[in-house]
Amino acid sequence: MARPHSSPLPILPLPKGVVLFPGLLQRIPATANRPDVAALLASIYARAAAAGSSVSAVDANDGPAASLAINDVPVVCVPMASPYVGPRGQLLLGRGPHGDHGDHNDNDNALVPPGRSPPAFIAGKSTKADLFGCGVVAKIVKIEGRDAGEFALHVEGRSRVRIDDIYQERPCFEGNVTLHRDEINATDPALYQAFQRLKAASRDLAQVLRVAAALTPDRPHARFTPLLARRLDAFILNKTIAEAGLLADFMTNIVAASYDEKLQVLALFDVKTRVARVVELLARQTDAIRNSIKVTTVALDGSSDDGGEPGGGLPPRGRGSSNQHGPFSILIPPQNFILPPGTGFGGGGGMGNGIGGLFGPGGPGGGGGFRQPPSQDQEEADEVDDLAKKLEAAQLSPEAAKVATRELKRLRKMVPAQAEYSVVRGYLETLADIPWSKTTNDRLGPDTLAKARAQLDGDHYGLEPVKKRLLEYLAVLRLKQSVNEQVDARVQETEKELERARAAVAASASATGQSPATTTPAESDTKTVATTATVTDVHERVRAATAQLQSLRRQRMTDKSPILLLVGPPGVGKTSLARSVAASLGRAFHRISLGGVRDEAEIRGHRRTYVAAMPGLIMQGLRKVGVANPVILLDELDKLGTANFHGDPSAAMLEVLDPEQNHTFVDHYVGVPFDLSRVLFLATANSLDTIPPPLLDRLETLALPGYTTLEKKHIALQYLVPKQVRANGLAAAQVGLDEAVVAQVIEAYTREAGVRNLERELGALCRAKAVEYAEAQDGGTLAAYRPHLTVDDLERILGAAKFEEEVLAAADDGTDPPDGHGHGHGRPGVVTGLVAYSGGSGQGSILFIEVAAMPGRGNLQLTGKLGDVLKESVEVALSWVKAHAFALGLTADPTEDIVRRRTIHVHCPSGAVPKDGPSSGLAQAVALVSLFSGRAVRPSLAMTGELTLRGRVTAVGGIKEKLIGALRAGVKTVLLPAQNRRDVKDLPQEIKDGLDIIHVSHVWEALHHIWPDVQFPGTTHIPAVESRL
Repeated sequence: MARPHSSPLPILPLPKGVVLFPGLLQRIPATANRPDVAALLASIYARAAAAGSSVSAVDANDGPAASLAINDVPVVCVPMASPYVGPRGQLLLGRGPHGDHGDHNDNDNALVPPGRSPPAFIAGKSTKADLFGCGVVAKIVKIEGRDAGEFALHVEGRSRVRIDDIYQERPCFEGNVTLHRDEINATDPALYQAFQRLKAASRDLAQVLRVAAALTPDRPHARFTPLLARRLDAFILNKTIAEAGLLADFMTNIVAASYDEKLQVLALFDVKTRVARVVELLARQTDAIRNSIKVTTVALDGSSDDGGEPGGGLPPRGRGSSNQHGPFSILIPPQNFILPPGTGFGGGGGMGNGIGGLFGPGGPGGGGGFRQPPSQDQEEADEVDDLAKKLEAAQLSPEAAKVATRELKRLRKMVPAQAEYSVVRGYLETLADIPWSKTTNDRLGPDTLAKARAQLDGDHYGLEPVKKRLLEYLAVLRLKQSVNEQVDARVQETEKELERARAAVAASASATGQSPATTTPAESDTKTVATTATVTDVHERVRAATAQLQSLRRQRMTDKSPILLLVGPPGVGKTSLARSVAASLGRAFHRISLGGVRDEAEIRGHRRTYVAAMPGLIMQGLRKVGVANPVILLDELDKLGTANFHGDPSAAMLEVLDPEQNHTFVDHYVGVPFDLSRVLFLATANSLDTIPPPLLDRLETLALPGYTTLEKKHIALQYLVPKQVRANGLAAAQVGLDEAVVAQVIEAYTREAGVRNLERELGALCRAKAVEYAEAQDGGTLAAYRPHLTVDDLERILGAAKFEEEVLAAADDGTDPPDGHGHGHGRPGVVTGLVAYSGGSGQGSILFIEVAAMPGRGNLQLTGKLGDVLKESVEVALSWVKAHAFALGLTADPTEDIVRRRTIHVHCPSGAVPKDGPSSGLAQAVALVSLFSGRAVRPSLAMTGELTLRGRVTAVGGIKEKLIGALRAGVKTVLLPAQNRRDVKDLPQEIKDGLDIIHVSHVWEALHHIWPDVQFPGTTHIPAVESRL
């Protein structure tokens, strides 16, 4: 065995009443009255530099390398000396274990220390004579720093040392020490027996404390819960003889011992002697607690002292008397006491960790787990430990961590049989599962936009406005990320500069012998001018670096995700588009269906006071995806319930979808704020009519109109046909659908804005071919199997065509010869109008307006289930025709009433379908002029527009839907209001190419275009017709 040698090391006096043992952690605050701590740090930096560290004394705190350099330099933690204990641990006075301190304590088994205060360290006054002769060599594991100059050291004890000589007292203590490691001979029978007695005495104390806590809950030891007792017992069982010295040191901190007794144990370098002394302390406290339980029980029950003991009896094992107050106490470690990983309880959590508690996550034994056979109580303890670990790993927000700490403490004190046990445990599990800080990194790089565009185009055909907005969002994210990367780089540089400045402050404080928190130029009047300037300069560097760091952190650009509302008819791809957005971003996707949600609690969650309470849909979704920045689709937002006796769900959605509020969203069940601003919300709706205006105001609306025939053809050939072929067990070569078949299915068998019915019809075709192929395969006639479908096969498989071209049906009544295009010339009084269906279907079509005249008294008859607005449009049109009958050439006298001896009947076919709206005013006027003049209007010419009494044609809505329906129905020319020119610019090119669109601003313009060869008298002032091809 090598002979111990003396080494020069820095010495750190411990605070008042603190004794550090090997294997334990201690927090040492460096307040204004401890300038020696700052000087000691400066000394450590200097020693690290001298030892050839990669960092200098000025920048020794830069990053991970600086941390390693600090750990490489040990520091000796020495408690303050006691006048009753010698430098080698011998008692200088007295009787009994405490000596004769003048307190006249004749009880050899007294557990409470004498009523005197332990010595305290006083900076600038204490000398080496005030320090104890033994200590512990430790390493600095952590430095807690604050901008105000206050900080604290976390040190971990390693081995005992003996103080040989202290050659420096100012600005910090330094001296020569001799290291002593525990020498343990595992084959020594005496040591083995002593170690077994130590384990037995330790377990006995734990069991007695557990019973005492249950019987006397008003005593200090009531904090020693059954769970803590079980953990302590498991910890003791896991220790081996090689750890006999560590177990003795640990139990010295658990047992109630005086400051002097702790100094005695610290000075015992021989393991067998130390173990024997700790066994005496444990036995003393165990006996005192047993006696106290007996006396307390008698006093409470009013029975005689017959020796009976509660809980199976705990008879005293030694001598000693007790009083009615209970002559014992359990030592509760002070706030600064921390238990380290590997040698104590807590897995590094210690008492400073609010979640871990006294014996924190991982249980005793340094993370090695429990080796004893698990009981039911032990399994419950393991589950609580696992829950504490999950809470610690969840990186809760400060508010959530505070709540979790409180609830976890309650859970540890509960019995699993309690009704509230499962409630608290379920709540903590919910907190642990919520992704408070876990996020997925967006796929943002130089090729982000190109990949996102390819992703969107590959999944969806068309929808250019929506794709444009999503790409804009990605571009903004990319630019913000670039800015933040630059800011982060500058922040790191500034943090390094700040650490160098703080190190310089510590070094200057060491040179002047003053604390960095208290050194000012006024207090350094006796110093040289150069020293004063240096101190001022380094403090100015700290202030400047701190201000710059705060400024840089404010420059970081935070992202508030947009909240997009996709509005469109069913089947146009709103939900699948949201999935494509999530895929292009690389984020998790979650869908929440809001259809039928009538209770506000389904959004905000149920309060925990209710039975079976649970979080709301938003927090449940986040808990399921496991990240804080997913893409959440709020499907069918327009189907959300309105206000009722369960609350208003739409009002609850205000906080979720408001970018100014959702960063502090509070779920009723969770009870603490959660940041929803990182979530990308996408909502879908078929109509805006049922969405409350306050909620709609918080959404960015993107319209997804119905698909055109050409778009449906592309979608069917690229997506739907391959999908249905695979879904029905066929190969691509076993069924063939060409463009003509798909076009006929679209035009004759489906009339919808989306493609759902189209997919069903294509599926029916594939299933029919699947039957034919299976029969041919089973019958051995595969050679005769014909995979390709033709238009003639559609009626055999799908039945008769469900839809006809409305223009042909209306014009071909057998009375008018067809024109060169296969369309009739029409009849007077019949005009083709345009209609856009309500209800969010996105469909448009043509609407025939029929006007007939018969003898009568000037009455107006309306049929076809017309609404009030449509009736008013007919009256306006009739009034304009009557007012301009002479100019139209319908009467010979300006004063003649054209309808005085007639009854006018206006009808719109499909009488069972309600019709309303002002957009048929132009068509009504043209139909009346056609009837009275006898001139027919071509059925292939359609028109829409609201008419005023002055004859002006004003704008209407649903232009795209109307023109899609017109093109599908075979219309060739369309008259639109001039004010709708802006709507035509956004139309698909297919519509612009398939229709001759003419803009008119007055009814006279429309009449000149309809009958260009007719010159109406008195209309030379009407401007020329404006046409757009």
